Amino acid sequence: MPIGERKHRILVVEDEAMISMLLEDMVLDCGAEIVGPVAKFDDALALAREGEFAVAVLDLNLNGILSYPIADVIRQRGIPVIFATGYGAHGLRDSFQDCPTLQKPFSQKDFAQAVASVCAP
Repeated sequence: MPIGERKHRILVVEDEAMISMLLEDMVLDCGAEIVGPVAKFDDALALAREGEFAVAVLDLNLNGILSYPIADVIRQRGIPVIFATGYGAHGLRDSFQDCPTLQKPFSQKDFAQAVASVCAP
Protein backbone atom coordinates (compact mmCIF):
# COMPACT_ATOMS: atom_id res chain seq x y z
CA MET A 1 0.00 0.00 0.00
CA PRO A 2 1.79 3.15 -1.17
CA ILE A 3 1.76 6.09 1.22
CA GLY A 4 2.01 8.79 -1.36
CA GLU A 5 3.74 9.69 -4.58
CA ARG A 6 7.14 10.47 -3.14
CA LYS A 7 9.11 7.92 -1.19
CA HIS A 8 9.01 8.71 2.52
CA ARG A 9 12.00 7.99 4.74
CA ILE A 10 10.96 6.38 8.02
CA LEU A 11 13.24 6.19 11.04
CA VAL A 12 12.76 2.92 12.92
CA VAL A 13 13.98 2.64 16.52
CA GLU A 14 13.45 -0.87 17.92
CA ASP A 15 15.62 -2.95 20.23
CA GLU A 16 14.12 -6.38 19.51
CA ALA A 17 15.70 -7.90 16.41
CA MET A 18 12.63 -9.84 15.23
CA ILE A 19 10.32 -6.83 15.54
CA SER A 20 12.94 -4.66 13.87
CA MET A 21 13.03 -7.02 10.87
CA LEU A 22 9.23 -7.05 10.68
CA LEU A 23 9.15 -3.25 10.78
CA GLU A 24 11.74 -3.07 8.04
CA ASP A 25 9.52 -5.27 5.85
CA MET A 26 6.48 -3.13 6.70
CA VAL A 27 8.31 0.07 5.75
CA LEU A 28 9.35 -1.41 2.41
CA ASP A 29 5.86 -2.85 1.80
CA CYS A 30 4.48 0.69 2.20
CA GLY A 31 6.79 1.87 -0.54
CA ALA A 32 8.91 3.85 1.89
CA GLU A 33 12.62 3.89 2.64
CA ILE A 34 13.96 2.81 6.04
CA VAL A 35 16.35 4.87 8.14
CA GLY A 36 18.03 2.50 10.59
CA PRO A 37 16.77 0.39 12.13
CA VAL A 38 18.42 1.58 15.32
CA ALA A 39 18.45 -0.46 18.54
CA LYS A 40 20.51 1.69 20.92
CA PHE A 41 19.28 4.82 22.67
CA ASP A 42 22.39 6.94 21.96
CA ASP A 43 22.44 6.00 18.27
CA ALA A 44 18.75 6.80 17.98
CA LEU A 45 19.21 10.16 19.69
CA ALA A 46 22.00 11.07 17.25
CA LEU A 47 19.79 10.16 14.27
CA ALA A 48 16.88 12.05 15.83
CA ARG A 49 19.03 15.18 15.86
CA GLU A 50 20.61 14.93 12.43
CA GLY A 51 18.95 12.21 10.34
CA GLU A 52 16.84 12.91 7.28
CA PHE A 53 13.42 11.28 7.62
CA ALA A 54 9.73 12.20 7.33
CA VAL A 55 8.38 10.17 10.25
CA ALA A 56 9.76 8.14 13.15
CA VAL A 57 8.49 4.88 14.60
CA LEU A 58 9.85 4.51 18.13
CA ASP A 59 9.74 1.57 20.48
CA LEU A 60 8.75 3.16 23.79
CA ASN A 61 11.11 1.03 25.87
CA LEU A 62 14.67 0.54 24.59
CA ASN A 63 16.36 -1.99 26.86
CA GLY A 64 14.81 -0.35 29.91
CA ILE A 65 15.28 3.26 28.75
CA LEU A 66 12.16 5.16 27.69
CA SER A 67 12.45 6.81 24.28
CA TYR A 68 10.71 10.09 25.24
CA PRO A 69 13.92 12.19 24.93
CA ILE A 70 14.31 10.88 21.37
CA ALA A 71 10.68 11.71 20.61
CA ASP A 72 11.14 15.22 22.06
CA VAL A 73 14.05 15.95 19.71
CA ILE A 74 12.12 14.62 16.71
CA ARG A 75 8.98 16.61 17.51
CA GLN A 76 11.04 19.79 18.03
CA ARG A 77 12.16 19.31 14.43
CA GLY A 78 8.51 19.21 13.35
CA ILE A 79 8.66 15.52 12.41
CA PRO A 80 5.79 13.24 13.46
CA VAL A 81 6.38 10.37 15.89
CA ILE A 82 4.56 7.04 16.08
CA PHE A 83 5.12 4.93 19.18
CA ALA A 84 5.23 1.14 18.97
CA THR A 85 4.58 -0.38 22.38
CA GLY A 86 3.03 -3.23 24.24
CA TYR A 87 1.61 -0.69 26.70
CA GLY A 88 -0.83 0.83 24.20
CA ALA A 89 -1.81 4.49 23.94
CA HIS A 90 -2.81 4.62 27.61
CA GLY A 91 0.78 3.79 28.56
CA LEU A 92 2.11 7.04 27.07
CA ARG A 93 2.88 10.20 29.05
CA ASP A 94 0.21 12.87 28.77
CA SER A 95 2.48 15.07 26.67
CA PHE A 96 2.61 12.33 24.00
CA GLN A 97 -1.06 11.33 23.95
CA ASP A 98 -1.44 13.07 20.58
CA CYS A 99 1.06 10.69 18.96
CA PRO A 100 -0.31 7.70 17.08
CA THR A 101 0.41 4.43 18.85
CA LEU A 102 0.86 0.97 17.42
CA GLN A 103 -0.12 -1.63 20.02
CA LYS A 104 2.28 -4.58 19.77
CA PRO A 105 1.70 -6.91 18.06
CA PHE A 106 0.36 -4.90 15.12
CA SER A 107 -0.41 -5.70 11.50
CA GLN A 108 0.89 -4.30 8.23
CA LYS A 109 -2.49 -2.61 7.80
CA ASP A 110 -2.23 -0.91 11.23
CA PHE A 111 1.31 0.23 10.42
CA ALA A 112 0.35 1.61 6.99
CA GLN A 113 -2.65 3.46 8.46
CA ALA A 114 -0.54 5.05 11.21
CA VAL A 115 2.11 6.19 8.74
CA ALA A 116 -0.50 7.49 6.28
CA SER A 117 -2.23 9.43 9.07
CA VAL A 118 0.93 11.42 9.89
CA CYS A 119 2.15 11.76 6.28
CA ALA A 120 -1.14 13.05 4.90
CA PRO A 121 -0.74 16.22 2.83
